[in-house]
Amino acid sequence: MTTDVYAQFFSAEGTFNGRERHAALVTLTVDSEQGQVKYTAAASFFPHDAEDDFAVSYDASVSEVLFEGKGRRSKKREAELLEGLQDRVSALARNAGAKVFWDAPLREARRG
Repeated sequence: MTTDVYAQFFSAEGTFNGRERHAALVTLTVDSEQGQVKYTAAASFFPHDAEDDFAVSYDASVSEVLFEGKGRRSKKREAELLEGLQDRVSALARNAGAKVFWDAPLREARRG
């Protein structure tokens, strides 16, 4: 089962596949199945050409597995991973030539 532990839209900048992107959907996702758990941090950059444009494109994304092993979802582990999420996603974005503006959220965070 896959669940978004955290998801939030932010202003961002970057160019992917020749197209400027002005926003990003940042997520911390957990996959849990048969006693195995995997947490992944990701950001998907999308054009956001209008204030109501939240059509996320998946051709411009970065991700990293933060934890993988035996076990199940853990609120303690999730809190620790959320604490370092901005740093990890910022590093991934920087490596892709992009930036997330953490002080400019476009919507409230969703937690699952």
